[in-house]
Amino acid sequence: MAITAQAVKELRERTGAGMMDCKRALQETGGDMDKAVEYLRKKGLADAAKKAGRVAAEGLVHSYIHAGGRIGVLVEVNCETDFVARTDAFKQFVHDVAMHVAATNPRWLDRESAPADEVENERRILSEQAAESGKPPHVIEKMVEGRLQKFLKENCLLDQPFVKDPDVTVGDLLKQKIAELGENVRIRRFVRFQLGEGLEKRKDNFAEEVAAQAGA
Repeated sequence: MAITAQAVKELRERTGAGMMDCKRALQETGGDMDKAVEYLRKKGLADAAKKAGRVAAEGLVHSYIHAGGRIGVLVEVNCETDFVARTDAFKQFVHDVAMHVAATNPRWLDRESAPADEVENERRILSEQAAESGKPPHVIEKMVEGRLQKFLKENCLLDQPFVKDPDVTVGDLLKQKIAELGENVRIRRFVRFQLGEGLEKRKDNFAEEVAAQAGA
């Protein structure tokens, strides 16, 4: 079937893909706009997987301050060229990652980053909890594995549902950005600060304690 210029233009506006890619997608899907969008999405994710091994040494270090200065985040996100690092799309992605870290407080970037001793300690705790159920060993094993996977998903940044769109994970969003920007993009590291974290909070009767100490 003939593909109209208007259809190509509409698909390009919806996806941001190139004109020729849009035309090819419509041809491959018989002119069905929704199927063409899905076609481009799958192609983009496939291309993203190929780019994932390429060197990414440019990018941005970005800071995000939330809750009136009570939470602060620093993130480093890399890409291949300074040109992409200066684009609004890349900057917005980096900002979204920092905002997500502020909101969810992930402990690690991904499962490979999770220290083996901490994962094993969590497995031991879950095993002890599951053993109290009195269920057969093979059931307990499945319970522990399921809960451990949930623990990792909750604490690994790339596995977490993205705060602005819980239907996709941060890892999925990263792949989408690689496809959109045409370069390898990677979240290299992050750190999150929370005011007073790790410090013992001052008690309400602080003045009374000071007075008592002064009279001792």
